[in-house]
Amino acid sequence: MFTESFLTVNGCKIRLHRGGQGAPLLYLHGVNGAGSVQPFMELLAKKYDVLVPEHPGFGVSDEPDWLDNIHDLAYFYLDLLDQLGLDQVEVVGSSLGGWLAMEMAIREPSRFKALVLVGSAGIRIAESKPGDIFLWSAETAARNTFHHPDMVAKALSAPVDLDTSLKNRHTAAKLAWEPRLHDPMLHKWLHRLKMPVQLIWGDKDAVMPLPHGHALKKLIPQSELIILTECGHLPQLEAPQSFVDITTAFLEGASAQ
Repeated sequence: MFTESFLTVNGCKIRLHRGGQGAPLLYLHGVNGAGSVQPFMELLAKKYDVLVPEHPGFGVSDEPDWLDNIHDLAYFYLDLLDQLGLDQVEVVGSSLGGWLAMEMAIREPSRFKALVLVGSAGIRIAESKPGDIFLWSAETAARNTFHHPDMVAKALSAPVDLDTSLKNRHTAAKLAWEPRLHDPMLHKWLHRLKMPVQLIWGDKDAVMPLPHGHALKKLIPQSELIILTECGHLPQLEAPQSFVDITTAFLEGASAQ
């Protein structure tokens, strides 16, 4: 259902997985990259034209000299949307990808029809600190990312391409090392997100604990928060059908407005 291709934007070549039919739906991945098509993407592709780019600096995409921070990445993706001729686009962003989606949308809010933010990084709150992903061992990261033991075991037994893993971590550190996993100015501009926003959080999220979801709900005007029980930081992987049902219902409702 999905095809793999490469797209060059302003001299930077990135990998793109794309599949399905319908309205375009852009998926923005987190710090672990998007090296393969996941079951929830295949489910979404039954109703949407799903685009899954691999960010500059991740996986097999180019590692450009100009990439220094999340703002650079946001402007790159706005240029990508220009190149693809996509307007009034719907976006699903997970973790770092959710943060990226917000940075894009506060800059050009009229361009985005709806956002789905999953365990999103991006803001700092006094009552809760994010997990320090840069200091965790592989085992700690797996146990803090997933709630279900079988998902932890799957993550720990998966083959690791060391070069790709180090590249992803290096780029993630560029974007989110200091300050850790947030933009100190982002909270001031979230009122610019005039589009409907669905926040989805796992109740066992140890990377971006649930208080971050509640805080974003207060800051984003047209936002609602849905909490998936017995899920960690990536509910789209632990509960793919529930995640897709929620996302599809929300996007269909947003389209009807």
